[in-house]
Amino acid sequence: QVQLVESGGGLVQPGGSLRLSCAASASIFSSYRMGWYRQAPGKQRELVAYITSGGSTNYADTVKGRFTISRDNAKNTVYLQMNSLKPEDTAVYYCYTRKVPDPAHYWGQGTQVTVSS
Repeated sequence: QVQLVESGGGLVQPGGSLRLSCAASASIFSSYRMGWYRQAPGKQRELVAYITSGGSTNYADTVKGRFTISRDNAKNTVYLQMNSLKPEDTAVYYCYTRKVPDPAHYWGQGTQVTVSS
């Protein structure tokens, strides 16, 4: 069974930083792709970033150069370091995982990120 537990959201001023964490079941972590989506009010869920089991990364154009995704295989945890945050980054952030090429996604419960002065 796949379990994802997120932490690290909160309120931050524009230009600030936050780090999100997502702890995954040990049985799946090393072989599954891990990543983050976000959903702002009234908008569709969008992919933010992912990291493959081999460590390759991919980012949405809107966060390139500001966000960094990484994984710690020893802790079964994936991180999203978010710097230079903007009000438009405000959303619920969802950790996800999938075993490529299986299209099924597994989701965390979501964590709120609010960027506001």
